[in-house]
Amino acid sequence: MDTRVVLGLVLCVALIGCSNKEEAASKAGGGVPATADISAGKAVAEGECKACHGMDGKGIAPGIPTLAAQRYRYLVEAMEEYRQGKRMHVVLTKIAEGLTEKQEHNVLAYYASLPPVARTSDRPVHAFSPYDEGKKLATECAQCHGADGNSTTAGIPTLAGQQPGYLVAAMQEYLNAERARTPMHPVLRSLNRLQMESVALYFASQAPAERGTPPFGDPNAGQPLSAVCGGCHGPSGVSVDTATPRLAGQDPRYLVDAIKAYRTTRKRPSMRVYVNQLSEKQIEDIAAFYSIQKSRPAERGQTLVKDLTDKCNRCHGPDVAANPNVPFPKINGQDRDYLIMALRAYRDNRRQSSMMHTMSLPYGDAIIESLADYYSSQPVK
Repeated sequence: MDTRVVLGLVLCVALIGCSNKEEAASKAGGGVPATADISAGKAVAEGECKACHGMDGKGIAPGIPTLAAQRYRYLVEAMEEYRQGKRMHVVLTKIAEGLTEKQEHNVLAYYASLPPVARTSDRPVHAFSPYDEGKKLATECAQCHGADGNSTTAGIPTLAGQQPGYLVAAMQEYLNAERARTPMHPVLRSLNRLQMESVALYFASQAPAERGTPPFGDPNAGQPLSAVCGGCHGPSGVSVDTATPRLAGQDPRYLVDAIKAYRTTRKRPSMRVYVNQLSEKQIEDIAAFYSIQKSRPAERGQTLVKDLTDKCNRCHGPDVAANPNVPFPKINGQDRDYLIMALRAYRDNRRQSSMMHTMSLPYGDAIIESLADYYSSQPVK
């Protein structure tokens, strides 16, 4: 993804009379201009870049990107972003500001002309699957919420098909005592953020079961009352925002309890204003209406990582790998920790790229780490 600062694969354009090293570099087609002085660039790298990126272009520690064999055009654009403050790194910004145009041209050409650095980590990379991890952890939840997240007990919410961002937020609210204490507290305390996101993705990917006639309330009377709710939760309670809960197909007793909780313990001022205007019967009617609406899975966790890598490969994959002139970095074999840092920076708007921000925004650390695992384990070309 556009999400890796200065990575790695760009090589020299072969010229008549160029050195053997330059000829080898040009064959890889990295887009290095013929005007570049590789020897002069090596000297700049010796003085300015070696301490972090090494002379072979491989970062000397986790979190430092590999520059060897990166596209020259991408490296130029990355340095410009450091100079303009679009990417934040004190040392790199200082270096970018201190180099002359010719020095920068040559040093980036030097790193781009280097052969790819094979991944040499002693730690085997096993692609992390948040869905599979969530499925294992979800066994702790099955007693109350059902193995697939479809609750059959009155007052216990259905988790199947729920928005994953909302599920993570709800778990944290329980832990922070922003919601009433429940038997799930001991289980939640044992989960870290990555595990919470994985459980949420698993349940979000399950198919919600349809519910029969609710034991109370009038769905027909509840429909017009739900008009205000539809602005956030969707016209039938099927929200499209990952942080907004889906109400369709939810247990009606749970919905009644949740709606009333916004009068007291749950902190949503906009919800409280509307809920305070509702009578007990109106609340039951709204709950009855939403309980019989059809919902669907909010995510496709079983194939999400593959779906995302297919999308990323449109800019970073093998089909564009041989094109030296595209502005996107090559990320196969890139340092895993660096990839994680870069994706988080795009997601959190600490790097400026509207396309990457849009693509990264919906995803938590579990998805980001799985993508980093995948690309860092791919062969370098």
